[in-house]
Amino acid sequence: MGYVYINIDTNKFKLNKEKMKKYQLQSKIKSVGVAYALFIIILGHYAYVGKWGLQILFWITLGGFGLWAFIDLFRIPSIVAKYNESIYAQIEKIERDEKMHDIAMMKAAVS
Repeated sequence: MGYVYINIDTNKFKLNKEKMKKYQLQSKIKSVGVAYALFIIILGHYAYVGKWGLQILFWITLGGFGLWAFIDLFRIPSIVAKYNESIYAQIEKIERDEKMHDIAMMKAAVS
């Protein structure tokens, strides 16, 4: 029985894996408009950004008897921005790594 050797470019595989992670992260970015829509429809803006503990407390207290809900009307953009901040940082790191890889490949091609 003969063996077949397959040459796998691990750098290319890693790069494709990073690209997939980048696309996955981009799909997790939340929208302020959707957060406002959920707030208006079911008061579900905290659930939208994954803060289920706060969301249940918000529902139990009826939005802090309206006061908490009123304040959140103005806080929703910052709540969503805070959620998205870490995602943008991860995407930026992946893009930096891609750029460094491209530069390294160009230098290797020139040499």
